[in-house]
Amino acid sequence: MGARVALAAKAEPRICAGIFALAFVGILIGGAFAGLVAEGAGDFGNAILAFDVYLLRVARFTLWQAALSTLLSVLPGLLVARALSRHPRFFGRTLLLQLFAVPLALPAIVAALGVLALYGRAGYFADLLSAASGSTWPGIYGLSGILVAHVFFNMPLCARLFLEALQTVPADQWRLASQLGMDARATFRLIEWPALRQALPGVAGLVFMLCITSFTIVLTLGGGPAASTLEVAIYQALRFDFDPARAVALTLLQVALTAIVVTGLARLGATMTGDAGLPVAPRRFLSPGRAETALNASLILLALAFVAGPMAATVAAGLQADLVRLAGEAPVRQAALTSIVLAFLSALLAAALSLALAMARRALELGRHGRRKSLLETLTDTGAGFVLVVPPIVVGAGWFMLLRHFGDVFAVAPIMVVTVNAVMAMPFAIRAVQPAYDASSERHERLCAQLGISGWTRLRLVDWPALRRPLGTAFAFAMALSLGDLGVIALFGSDQVQTLPYLLLARMGSYRTADAAGLALLLGAVCLALMLAAGRLGREKAE
Repeated sequence: MGARVALAAKAEPRICAGIFALAFVGILIGGAFAGLVAEGAGDFGNAILAFDVYLLRVARFTLWQAALSTLLSVLPGLLVARALSRHPRFFGRTLLLQLFAVPLALPAIVAALGVLALYGRAGYFADLLSAASGSTWPGIYGLSGILVAHVFFNMPLCARLFLEALQTVPADQWRLASQLGMDARATFRLIEWPALRQALPGVAGLVFMLCITSFTIVLTLGGGPAASTLEVAIYQALRFDFDPARAVALTLLQVALTAIVVTGLARLGATMTGDAGLPVAPRRFLSPGRAETALNASLILLALAFVAGPMAATVAAGLQADLVRLAGEAPVRQAALTSIVLAFLSALLAAALSLALAMARRALELGRHGRRKSLLETLTDTGAGFVLVVPPIVVGAGWFMLLRHFGDVFAVAPIMVVTVNAVMAMPFAIRAVQPAYDASSERHERLCAQLGISGWTRLRLVDWPALRRPLGTAFAFAMALSLGDLGVIALFGSDQVQTLPYLLLARMGSYRTADAAGLALLLGAVCLALMLAAGRLGREKAE
């Protein structure tokens, strides 16, 4: 088997590129686990003792907040999706769906600041909430803040995914329901619920996965040890307590939990990248009554207010900051330059790795000639998604413990940020690249073989025209994800290496809320622009 793979790689440059990409990912993830194993083996007794009441309490809170967040996101998302499905034509519907996509583009720390600007101790709703509670509003830190932020992110995603499921219902069923005079209850039970029930496990599993690996939201809104998840506890164990034994125990438990969730998602057939491409709304043959229309309109307006509120608060608070002064500060300019350079390199690496895996998978598929899939083909096909089993903070923790034995861990911060963010963005990027490359190969594979065109020449002359826009989509998406990420830089950041999210967190920690709001506005605007560019490129590619 090994000899055949080596021979195939030598004869086919695309397979060689895929092997290199898999080796790169394997070294990154394997190095993290090597650091964990070395640390645990060197201090095995303390690592075992670290499995104490505190660790179990943190694990219990991690699961509890993820379960509550999933319930509070999925149920409203299902109701809003049904309301939107029942009314496929109304003014502003397209704009509303585009607004529901914005939370996916916002860095988590920006959304957290938006939630605080609305519901914090000095937020816009503080006086109203104080009057309603009869006492001074203490703010929204702790479990309540985590839940609000998670629902802000995940409820729109659930609504889009459920709406996509409802739009797969054949038009003939709607026509028959209209002819039979079905009311709203019968339509839901016989037509809508079967489609929603099929999508429900995958959507709920995806949201649970996103919440169980949430780091930035819990770090900024948790408010203390009582509301700490496993990932935040890993960060605190390394950066503040410097307790490697506890960090190893926490990391192993985190990996076990995410592995269980991802395995369950795969068995449910769910996608872990959360893409929801919405087609044009199909024609409906049913006319909702006045009562149902009023109820659906109320649901849609409530969802709109909940999602738009933190965004508007972020913009309002950011505009009140002294943006000119902030732009003139040397630390801000340096952090912005560092963020852009690191995000650019990370996106470039993510796009290159995704293209290499897509090319290798296609080459292996063509060379299979009806035989069963090899392990290498399986890895190039589905291996990219399984990097999500190991969250960024876990990879960073493993390398942090490994590199501390060889020198200054903070000196390698740029390398760690670029590589980890690139690998974590790869499952998203490959979804844009792989279909386009497969389509190009379907058209040109035989001609390239007849003319002997391969390698760099083929990529430049044959594949590049078809891949230019998909690669642009992948690049913009990966750059936005990297630009707003706080997971790795939270561990490796220092006064010498700071990104905008790291600087924003530092300003929040020093109670410079106005500066933090201004930085959040700038960071959110850049990430949103990149996501819009990715979406535009994706639409143009589809057309």
